[in-house]
Amino acid sequence: MIENPENQTKTGVETDIESAQEKNLQDVEEVIADELPLVEADTESVLRQEVAELKDKYLRLFADFENFRRRTAKEKIDLMATANEDVLKSVLPVLDDFERGLASMEASTEVEPLKEGVLLVYNKLFKTLEQKGLKPMSSKGEMFNPDLHESITQFPAGDENKGKVVDEIEKGYTLNEKVIRYAKVVVGM
Repeated sequence: MIENPENQTKTGVETDIESAQEKNLQDVEEVIADELPLVEADTESVLRQEVAELKDKYLRLFADFENFRRRTAKEKIDLMATANEDVLKSVLPVLDDFERGLASMEASTEVEPLKEGVLLVYNKLFKTLEQKGLKPMSSKGEMFNPDLHESITQFPAGDENKGKVVDEIEKGYTLNEKVIRYAKVVVGM
């Protein structure tokens, strides 16, 4: 068989290309092998640096939170210690009125002016407490409600007053719509 010189040349060129490709591939693999430890070392140092930064950030955040917690606890204690200050300041004039009334009781022999004085002081105290949100509950004649009333006893009162408050022993009060003292009542049965 006669070989075509063109096929040999083509085959020779193909062989040269293949060998050049293999050599380039080997060169690239050598470069990658040489550079890989450097890339891994750089990546590892970058990752270690990021971990250190995140750890520092976490510790700072934790310290900030602890400071916030301590500060709010202290503020809460301070607030509880002075929470009644406003109410007490508003009641002080009433206390002064009572002291003046007691002083005038010693010098006075008439009962009627003393009654009027006590009534005035009572009304002043009541108005002051109302301004702070205190309201008395009206219970007599209403249906017994365990959310508002405390039953002291039951009393036979007929069918029309069954389950209703017949008598109020002690008034109940709300402060800004929240019950602070339940009314002590007698309930009809």
